[in-house]
Amino acid sequence: METISSLENPGSERSDWDGSSGSGAAGGGGGEDGRTFEYFGWVYHLGMNSIGQQYCRLRFLFIRGKYLEMYKRDPQENPGIKPIQRGVVGPTLMVEELGRRKINHGDLYVLRLYNRLDETKKGEIACGTAGEAQKWMEAFDHAKQQAEYELSRGGGSARNKLNMEIEINLEGHRPRVKRYAHGLRNLIRIGQGPEMLLRQSSVLGARVGTDQYIEGDNGDAVEAHEWKCVQTINGVRIFEDVADSQSGKDVLVKSVGVVDATADTVFEVILNIERHQRYEWDTLTGDLELIDSYDGHYDVLYGILGPKYHTRWHSRRDFIFSRQWFRGQDGTYTILQFPAVHKEKPLRSGYRRKQINPSTWQIRSLSTPMGSNAPKCIVSQMLEIDSSRWFRWKKNNCSKFEKSVPYALLCQVAGLKEYIGANPALKYESATTVVHSNISNVSMPNGEYEDAKMQDEFYDAIAANSSSSSEDEGSSNDENDKKEMIVKLKNVSWALTILSLMRTSAPDVNKELEPTATPIIINSTQFHGSLHKGKDDTDTNCWTSPNGMGFMIRGKTYLEDNLKVMGGDPLLKLIAVDWFKVDKPIDKIALHSKCIVQSEIGKRLPFILVMNLQVPAKPNYSLVLYYAADRPVKKSSLLAKFVDGSDMFRDARLKLIPSIVEGYWMVKRAVGTKACLLGKAVSCKYVRQDNFLEIDVDIGSSSVARSVIGLVLGYVTSIVVDLAILIEAKEETELPEYILGAVRLNRLRPDSAVHLEV
Repeated sequence: METISSLENPGSERSDWDGSSGSGAAGGGGGEDGRTFEYFGWVYHLGMNSIGQQYCRLRFLFIRGKYLEMYKRDPQENPGIKPIQRGVVGPTLMVEELGRRKINHGDLYVLRLYNRLDETKKGEIACGTAGEAQKWMEAFDHAKQQAEYELSRGGGSARNKLNMEIEINLEGHRPRVKRYAHGLRNLIRIGQGPEMLLRQSSVLGARVGTDQYIEGDNGDAVEAHEWKCVQTINGVRIFEDVADSQSGKDVLVKSVGVVDATADTVFEVILNIERHQRYEWDTLTGDLELIDSYDGHYDVLYGILGPKYHTRWHSRRDFIFSRQWFRGQDGTYTILQFPAVHKEKPLRSGYRRKQINPSTWQIRSLSTPMGSNAPKCIVSQMLEIDSSRWFRWKKNNCSKFEKSVPYALLCQVAGLKEYIGANPALKYESATTVVHSNISNVSMPNGEYEDAKMQDEFYDAIAANSSSSSEDEGSSNDENDKKEMIVKLKNVSWALTILSLMRTSAPDVNKELEPTATPIIINSTQFHGSLHKGKDDTDTNCWTSPNGMGFMIRGKTYLEDNLKVMGGDPLLKLIAVDWFKVDKPIDKIALHSKCIVQSEIGKRLPFILVMNLQVPAKPNYSLVLYYAADRPVKKSSLLAKFVDGSDMFRDARLKLIPSIVEGYWMVKRAVGTKACLLGKAVSCKYVRQDNFLEIDVDIGSSSVARSVIGLVLGYVTSIVVDLAILIEAKEETELPEYILGAVRLNRLRPDSAVHLEV
């Protein structure tokens, strides 16, 4: 893989070729810290031209503040080159990760960019690795923050200026489409199709901030696993879940190892099915064939086991399994592997079909010492094993287990570690980095954008008529181990042991709600949603209101020491839950005449937060949560800033923590326990009227979220899930965090959803 070398001083080199002086008001990263964010690197520009053929062009993108430029060649290597497109990134930009797509015999990671107010304005770019795609998503997010920051400082004049910059035809320029079509005809004539992919990495500069490395924090919800190391094989630890090992005939085990490479690199190696590379580390699935691929995050593979795994009748054995993967907002990769069937691969004569054990991979970056350039990540593989065979092997009474498929799966981590350790090109491959450049001005001179042809929104620059954890850490000193033991509760038994040592973060009601107002008595029995409130933990198809002690949130000193504490009781009271079946996703449910917000008693409440979780399925569903305050919101509070603030502020602060309390372990692994900034993961719309704020969360707007929710719906009747809603605290005055609202959903039945007509 070719890479672009990092720049010594990207800010100064840029001034040599774009003619800007870099002087004026600060404003990077939303303007809160006075830094200018600059991102630049190679991407692939995807689209469809006027004759219906797809093109894939290698392009150099540069994002500076809220502005974007696209070049045919690297401007630092070609001084004086002019951009082929320029544009402004507006605050209505949405970036959706579409996952892997095979283009020109190579796998790329595709990002879809569109205007959330008009989805016909869209475009696609692609990157060589999932890590690069994530960094470009962060780049566009910073550009959105810059646009929002200028709007907040400039008032109406700034909004008018931004509207003038983006009010253009975003369908692309016909002359340029003709040039693309001409080039395509030439490529067809020489038999190559679109140009060959160079797989160049987007190295976005050399100055790396401390955010290059992921926090060691594993989760934001208390889990009920208790892992015990039972053996160490080739530097890889083998664990079993002793909290759950006596509950059934299967035992949950995992292998955990520290790999000297980035999480991005390890993820790419695991997903790569190229035969010669798999032979280097995988003793089980060396021969793999891709059968089918769906939505960029799911594929089906066919493989043949080696002679070691033949039966005593010497019949050959084959298998089919599906893989589903996604990358969390903290940079952690999760890969789910299930046994599968496929019509294109029926049973073969002379072969015996083997069902591979369900398993999961988790790849998470580890923090490294300041000044160290050696990346590390922790890799774990978890699977279910028959308990009788497992216990015999653990006691060394049976060696047959070491010739089994489950044992080969457990050894894959060791093989992966040794393979990467023996290949320096993989071990030291640099990840995509972020430039934090302290240039004092991100606003380009007005004259640069006076030409109507160059006054393009980012969609033109991108689209041009596009079609559109492991629970274990690496070694650390004793002091850090004690701190992590207090902060990072991994299971219930630990929680009970050190509960007395934990601090609990309860909301300061007078800080968020008006202290001078007389609280009203909220009687939840007066509110009736379509989903009933559960009587106890044994009730099903219901909701209850849990306390916040199952969630870990930012404590008072988080900005100094990253310490998290148990959450306290929610600030708002859950008064009702609606479980609707709808023909298509419905927004503004609070305005519906039959909604409890529009009832007489609902109108008398000081404030109601309505969470409308739109679940994509056939049919579609809406889970609507109603949270009430007993007093008006205090005007100077963080809650008031969220309720009456901009959509940009809300997107950057609205946080959801999920936790599967009971359910299939693969579902738990898929959902995870990490907090998620909803506005950055999926499309959220906000309705602020009268005494309520409604948040319409379009889960279907993200292919990753669709993939996960599809898995959850398959097991929804047997799982218990807790959700906590927070406003993320970023300033010292906003700490400690508090839980805004929480809900427990107990074994929902999709067929019980009430049909809602608009």
